[in-house]
Amino acid sequence: MLLFFDAFSHFLVDALCAATIFGPVARAGEITNLILLYNTLAFSTQCLVGLAADRIRRHGLAAPLSLLVTASGFLLPLDPLGRIVVIGCGNSVFHVAGGARTLEHSGGRAGPLGVFVAPGAIGLTLGTLFPSWGIVFAVLAGIMAVLYAVFSRKEKPTEDTPKTNAAAKVPLLAILFLTLAVAVRAVGGSVVSFPWKDGAAAALCLTLAVWAGKTAGGFVCDRLGPSKAALLSVPAAALLIAFTAPWMIPSLAGQFALNLTMPITLWLMYRAMPDSPGFAFGIAASALWPGTVAGLLIPLTGPAATALTLASFLFGLGAILYAAKTIERGEAALLPEKENIP
Repeated sequence: MLLFFDAFSHFLVDALCAATIFGPVARAGEITNLILLYNTLAFSTQCLVGLAADRIRRHGLAAPLSLLVTASGFLLPLDPLGRIVVIGCGNSVFHVAGGARTLEHSGGRAGPLGVFVAPGAIGLTLGTLFPSWGIVFAVLAGIMAVLYAVFSRKEKPTEDTPKTNAAAKVPLLAILFLTLAVAVRAVGGSVVSFPWKDGAAAALCLTLAVWAGKTAGGFVCDRLGPSKAALLSVPAAALLIAFTAPWMIPSLAGQFALNLTMPITLWLMYRAMPDSPGFAFGIAASALWPGTVAGLLIPLTGPAATALTLASFLFGLGAILYAAKTIERGEAALLPEKENIP
């Protein structure tokens, strides 16, 4: 039940943010700089929010409150800058709180993480295409926040359930490679354009491919393990995105394959530092936005863009394989000590 609240609330938060930007903010005038500010607040601050969340450990309270804050950004009579600040901060806090709680209640599996992250893509697209639905999203957000808070009161406090032995060492190099992989992969993916993505129908098709990939990614990881799942998805995504961008069907397959890796990367982050779920979730999101901006600013086309895409995906694959091996080795080294704990 909690996973449903997390996932549906994620849909509502992203839908509200998009509806606010392309509804009341857009009606007020030029929005390019405001979109840049929103993305900076919503994504780049998540690592800092994650650090705070890991200290406070009140994810069940922070998530519904941030849901209400995001809804207020659409409903209140604020100026465009005020709306952007409100929804950007609400988005950042919700993603960290909802993501951290999903990780803590995942039972060591990646599947729930994919279920949580995937609906945001649908919410973002619907809010962008139909900003007039914002009032509906806001009403649903209010209802969901109340239910969210009620059911959250029944969950066990997370601060009383330490997850690692004190002797465990955080694999800093694995975390660094995973963070860089998110940023570099965003760079490579952003230099590719899809000429077929024109109109609402095409946007919805792309969104469904992204949603399906993120949802399936966690379950594929649970079934095959992170290394095999990455070897299955990343090369296929690299080839399809780099060489078939002009055609819709293979491009959709490439987006599905690419998004399989998102919950894998986040889950490995959490395994690398299981006592810091908020920071594990937030640091990956914080790396995504700078990588996307860098990709949009790089003036590459043709073979150069193709080479960059392939290289970025190859680096991402290497980072996942290295991190998975390093984390598994560290966990195995602690097994004898764990078995002796009374």
